[in-house]
Amino acid sequence: REVRYTFLAQVAKSIGANRVAAGHTTDDHVETMLLHLIRGTGTRGLRGLQPGNLWHSSDSSLTVIRPLLQVSRQETAAYCQNHQLVPKVDASNLSLLPLRNRIRHQLLPLLQSYNPRVVEALLRTARIAGDDFTFLDKESARLWASVAQRQGNTIILDKERFLGLPSALQRQLLRASIEGLLGSLKDIETRHIEEVMAALTKPAGKRLSLPGGLVFVIEYTQYLLGINPAALSPFPVLRNEIVLKVPGETLFPGWRVAATIIGQEQMREKGESEETNVPWETITIHPSVQAKGIKGMELISNLFTTYLDLNKVDGEIIVRCRRPGDRFQPLGMSQPKKLGEFMIDTKIPSAWRQRVPVVSSSQHILWVVGWRIDDRVKVSESTKQVLYLEFQRT
Repeated sequence: REVRYTFLAQVAKSIGANRVAAGHTTDDHVETMLLHLIRGTGTRGLRGLQPGNLWHSSDSSLTVIRPLLQVSRQETAAYCQNHQLVPKVDASNLSLLPLRNRIRHQLLPLLQSYNPRVVEALLRTARIAGDDFTFLDKESARLWASVAQRQGNTIILDKERFLGLPSALQRQLLRASIEGLLGSLKDIETRHIEEVMAALTKPAGKRLSLPGGLVFVIEYTQYLLGINPAALSPFPVLRNEIVLKVPGETLFPGWRVAATIIGQEQMREKGESEETNVPWETITIHPSVQAKGIKGMELISNLFTTYLDLNKVDGEIIVRCRRPGDRFQPLGMSQPKKLGEFMIDTKIPSAWRQRVPVVSSSQHILWVVGWRIDDRVKVSESTKQVLYLEFQRT
């Protein structure tokens, strides 16, 4: 089929045609319905063949129309005989190896022995399924803007709103999302959609691999569907450990970090001039900001500054990504905690976690950038020198 349509697309392009008429008949329509039913299908597959559709390949596309879809194979054969036409016959159509041929030569005659009007019954089912599908398609298109948004090669689905929809609309939105990303649903089977449906209520962090290189990721407040959902993280990839200049400015891919040594009086002045009224030591990124992805960076720029007691920081200060076994003592806690558990508890999306900058000394983590400093380096009344760190995206 792929080879056939690729050839037809090439021929159509070479002569300037914008569509190709295929000779599918009512018999092909019914066989396709049964083929889909045997393989496992939803409402979309029960419609059988359509009067027209757009076929895509990696490097071409083709509009296929089927003007004979309401004409039976027997009627086309009679027409050819009456007009002394000799159609070409593909010998492979007589082989029982392809499933479609077994449906044609064995299953349909058997079904007709149970119900002589089975073809009419199947066509009626296809028509009803088509009406249902059209309604679901229009309804999902109407709901799209309130449930989904696309950023690059990723579609973000609002978790709460999506779960509040009937299952039929959930499936339709999933298919529409996949088709929008891949261009077609040719490799997407009903079982793939059902696997996603079964995972909707799984814990955050669950990932499913789908055909076409797609990944479905469950987060705390949203679902991500795309080629590389991690690209939505507002944090660039951290490939190396970076030693910060203190005091001074350090540049590395994606970031500019300014380190300034100030006194408590200057710290208070800076705190008063910042836009937020929330105490800096209690700030975390709210899920509503997380959902905004890269654009949300503009709203949370004030979360990328912090104050540390310089005298409690030993050795070089480095910026790195998290490591297995990392622990730190979040501000306000009396005992260290695993960094991974902290990220889960504060609902940092799993796709972001390896990109979140971690500021560390030779002894322990000082700051999980954007979330929390370590309690052991907080500024107190006895602090003489304050280290002011400011991360800026470049």
